[in-house]
Order: sequence, then C-alpha cells, then structure tokens
Amino acid sequence: MCMSKRDQKLQQIKDWIASNEDIRAALLTSSLVNPLAPVDDYSDLDIELVFENLGSYSSDSSWIGLFGAPMIHYEEGPEAFDGKHSMIMVQYMDGVKVDFKLYSISQFQQEAQAEVLPEDWDIGYEILLDKDNLTSDISPPTYGISIIKRPFQDQFNKLVHDFYWDMSYLPKCLARGDIFYLKFMMEHIIRVEYFIPMLEWFIASKHNWEITTNKYGRLFPKYLSQQEWTDVLQTFAADSMEENYKAARKMLELFHGYAATVATDLDFTYESSKFERLRTYLNQAKQEYS
Repeated sequence: MCMSKRDQKLQQIKDWIASNEDIRAALLTSSLVNPLAPVDDYSDLDIELVFENLGSYSSDSSWIGLFGAPMIHYEEGPEAFDGKHSMIMVQYMDGVKVDFKLYSISQFQQEAQAEVLPEDWDIGYEILLDKDNLTSDISPPTYGISIIKRPFQDQFNKLVHDFYWDMSYLPKCLARGDIFYLKFMMEHIIRVEYFIPMLEWFIASKHNWEITTNKYGRLFPKYLSQQEWTDVLQTFAADSMEENYKAARKMLELFHGYAATVATDLDFTYESSKFERLRTYLNQAKQEYS
C-alpha cells in the first residue's frame, strides 16, 4: 500500500529523530492520536521535540528543510508560551503542514511533572521515542478536554445577554448599508463568541453532554439533522442587504431556539422577551433599507 504524503513525512521525521543525538524525546500529539477527532488527508502533523541543545535549533530553523520544501513557516519563541516551549509551524509545498513544538529538557520535565496533564497532551499523544525515560511521569490522556461541558446558569445568562446586546448593532448596520461593520459584528463577534457556543450546548444537550463537535463546528453536520444543518447554513450571506437581513434574522431565531432547548435540558431560566424585542427591531430596520 502506498504511503500518504503525510505518512512519508512522519517517517522522515521519525528517522531524523532516531539518528539525532540532540533529540532526547519526541511525541506525536493532537488529532492524529485523538479517537474523538476527525482525521482526513489535510490533518496536520503535531510533533513535540525535546532537545539537549535547544538553542541551535530554535535560532536556526534551516533544519525544517530536511523534510521537504517549505512554502512558508512561522516561528514563535518561548515568550509567546509563558516560557514553556517554542513553536515552528511549517506549510510544505507538498501540502503537508507540520507544527513543531520545541522543548529544552528542563522545560519538558517541568510540563511532564505538572499535577494536571497539559491540555495538548490530554487531547492525545503518542510517544515516538524516549531515549532518557523523560516521559515516564506523563499520565495517559483522558481526551476529556475536548468534550463540551455543561454551562452554569451564570455562564448561560451572560452568553444570552451578550448575544442579544451585540445583535442590537445589526439593524443599524442594515439600515445604513454598512456592510463592513455588519460583517465584523456578525461573523467575528456574534457567530464565533455566542452563536457557535450556544449551538455546541444545544447539540451536547441532546447527546448527554458526552461529545465533541471539534474546532468551530467541524462536526456540526454529523450531529445535526439535514434540516437543522440547512438552517445553520442560512445564517451565512453574501453582499446584499436583503441577504444579510435574512441571515441575521435566521441567526436570531435559531439562537433563541437553541437557548430555549438548553435551558429546558438544564432547568435554567431563559428570558425570551429579549428575542421578541430584537426581532421587532430587526424588522423595523428592514423597512429602512427596503
């Protein structure tokens, strides 16, 4: 059987790790070793490397070319991660993306001896090589970090309040024809910070709070009915004010339905009058631009 490009690159990296005396341990992490995560041909390689002499590898990243021609790469030093590690993320020309996490031995030991398993390891890990028994203190992953958690009443209340408050900006944007601010509020703020979390809670409430929908809803189609998924798609719009009005109205209606379902499941109170007032306000704005 032919190896995929990603598998070929992983083997190249594993061979390099085994022959390089500066590397004392290595782990494969993230979706490829998480049984709950969706994996396809575009899934990244997430490799953690523990170096005897980290400085020569973090200061000169030319070694990333050993595994193929990089199209572009991005480097972040330890200051970006509270001094715990560094990162070099590489998109190769063959389409494979590799995220290298770089540790010194002392940095890795500190993480390995922590009382709580770091999130990146709890998601899932596989020890590729350990030349000095550095991984002996690492607990097995629980994979629980990615499971959608039940909200508390105050969390639920805040998300509901914030959603309806920020939705109140959209009618003015529609009336003004202000497409840039409309898209900023609807896509960057409202969808990401409120709509997606409420939809996650809605789905989890129907599956006993034992599932993950992965990053930003990658698994939404798996857990929604065809009609529910069609409804979600109708919250996306192009450039006309009419299309954006319909998308905003649909998002408002869906959020209300999701919130009511979650509140019932968790025996929370939910003030639906905000929905009624926002819907009236949104309909008034439609008359302004029509």
